[in-house]
Amino acid sequence: MKQYKIQATIHLDTTITLPPSKSISNRALVIHALSGGSCCPQNLSDCDDTNVIIKALQDMPYEIDIKAAGTAMRFMTAYLAVTDGEHVLTGTERMKHRPIEVLVNALKYLGADIEYVGEEGYPPLRIRGKALDGGKIEVPGNISSQYISALLMIGPVLRNGLELKMTGNIISRPYIDLTLWTMREFGAQADWTAGDTVVVNPGRYQQRKYLIENDWSAASYWYEMVALSRDDDAIVHLNGLMDGSKQGDSVVRYIFSMLGVKTVFKSRKQNTPTTVTLKKNGRVVPRLDYDFINSPDLAQTVVVCCVALGVPFHFRGLATLKIKETDRIEALCTEMRKMGVVLHIENDSELIWDGERCDASLLPIDTYEDHRMALSFAPMSLRMESLRINDPMVVTKSYPAYWDDLRQAGFTVEEEG
Repeated sequence: MKQYKIQATIHLDTTITLPPSKSISNRALVIHALSGGSCCPQNLSDCDDTNVIIKALQDMPYEIDIKAAGTAMRFMTAYLAVTDGEHVLTGTERMKHRPIEVLVNALKYLGADIEYVGEEGYPPLRIRGKALDGGKIEVPGNISSQYISALLMIGPVLRNGLELKMTGNIISRPYIDLTLWTMREFGAQADWTAGDTVVVNPGRYQQRKYLIENDWSAASYWYEMVALSRDDDAIVHLNGLMDGSKQGDSVVRYIFSMLGVKTVFKSRKQNTPTTVTLKKNGRVVPRLDYDFINSPDLAQTVVVCCVALGVPFHFRGLATLKIKETDRIEALCTEMRKMGVVLHIENDSELIWDGERCDASLLPIDTYEDHRMALSFAPMSLRMESLRINDPMVVTKSYPAYWDDLRQAGFTVEEEG
């Protein structure tokens, strides 16, 4: 297994062009395909998750292997259900143990022809695409928002459109809003009609040129680096972000304002990519309580940052972390023990650290085939003599140039073993 040894720079002063947004790329690709357009969206992400969708849509083989891309599994399931042809949709062993029954049941209710190839409720799936009527449907709101987004995106091509009601507590609402916003960018008539209901009118998506903005999720690791740098003059310029972005993870600038980082936009013109500058503001809260229900992908970054800064915390809204690339809650607890830190889990959806510590082994950080484990732990090297990370190339799932960007910023990143 490949292992990287990371040693941090003393002075942090760099300009980084972030990767394009994976979330917007994946949505725009599916919507573009449903529009029948010939002009592919511009500035597409080069990450694994997006590349598997590009390859699937270009080649459309009988067996489509989306590897470890959960977004691709959910979005392609819905797309194939309304697209002529028969396909088997499969992925990695981990993917074959990630639930998809809620989405499959919803699509079947709408008339889709889908069957399980292996274990009931899990991929692989055999899908025979056809035109669907659509109509009214209810789904739980506390499931992955990707299920809901997958259903919404096919709404315009359903004969009767779609009225989708979400029951119970609705999680990751900003990702649903991002989907609706992207759909409207392509001419769809889709919006909330109540706090729990979205209506999508039938009609065709418009073919158009479309530019993908850069990724606020990727920005979070640079916020973490500024927060953890011992250099009082640390400064990072990030290119290609938008003020007023519809990306849910743009809330990172608010969270890190409590962890000592100031955000400055070069231009505040809405919906226009600009340069964002991160600096230290000198103010770190003594304790952080936060609900990640709308931005769970930021949780690992903030957990690692708080531990490295010595900031106790109580984080809620983490239920979906258990069904990601790995069980991220358990993974964080295991890897933090290597750092001499004891985290506590409550209700399968909360993480608490009251400052409790244990003997640190300082063994290499394992990444569990999860890109965000590598991405979020690497900045911790700013508070250590060095840090070792196993299977570091998992970052290609969302941020392929991460290690090159760290080297550009002055970090030493060397392969060992």
